[in-house]
Parts: sequence; C-alpha cells; structure tokens
Amino acid sequence: MPRYLSITLEKRGVSCVAELLDKDAPRTCEAVWQALPQVGPVHHAKYARNEIYTMVPRFAADEPGQENPTVTPIPGDVVYFSFPGGMLDRQFKEEKNIHELPGVIDLAIFYGRNNLLLNGDVGWVPGNVYATIVEGLDRMAEACNDVWRSGSVGETLRYDRYQG
Repeated sequence: MPRYLSITLEKRGVSCVAELLDKDAPRTCEAVWQALPQVGPVHHAKYARNEIYTMVPRFAADEPGQENPTVTPIPGDVVYFSFPGGMLDRQFKEEKNIHELPGVIDLAIFYGRNNLLLNGDVGWVPGNVYATIVEGLDRMAEACNDVWRSGSVGETLRYDRYQG
C-alpha cells in the first residue's frame, strides 16, 4: 500500500502531498518515514534553481546511502541529501545555524524545470529521489517562487505523514 507525505510551507499555509517511492528508494523512504515529523527553516536554492529545502540533524541510525540518485531533478521530485560536516563551508553552516552539527540531512523539493545539482566548490551533488509530489504541485510552486521573490525569513518547511 502506498505511503504519502504532507509537505507544508507553514507561514504561507500551502501544502502538497507526495507519494513515497518505496520500490525505487526503500532505505531512504524508511529512514525519512521513521523520522517524521521533520520541520525547519526553509531556504531557497542558490545554484540548483527551482528548489526549496530545510536542513535537519541526522536522524537515521544507518545512513541509507545512495539510491535512486539524480543530478537533474524534475518538478515534483522530493530529494534527500546527506552532507557530512566537512563538505559544507564555515560561512554556509553559520548562516544556516548548523555549524555545531557533525553533518546534516537536507530535505528538498523541486518545483520547476531546468535544475542541475552542480556546486562550484565540490562538483556534482547527487541526491536520492525518494518521493514525488502527486497533489498540489501548482500551488506549492507558486509559494516556492514567493519564497524566492519575497524571502524565507520566518518561514518553515514541514514534512509529516499524510493521513489522507
């Protein structure tokens, strides 16, 4: 039976529903599912284009590793990144208030086309596509674009189990 997430920009009051891709990314799906709910400050991507994300402390006892990876996410992709502390530069960690953590999990959604996960400092940054947005992508894309235009200050991105 399919499992679903609710992903919400809390301040803007906009949510979407994503179906977990249990067959394609079973370890990632299970790690995220067991760690829900997750919530944190939202950020808009600088390099990847049409992406919003939050960074949270590592939550899996065993990291899922790479599965169902991409460097070219499409609209509706929900992606998991695991970053060791040494991969992120000091200023970035301080800006995001994650400088004390040994590493972080980046939970991201992609809401538009033409994304490329290439970071000038470290090269390609593959992420695990573990879910796809099946309901509410249009409204969420508008809200994500507003995060880009109006700013992310005071906004949070929340991931919950969707009960339907």
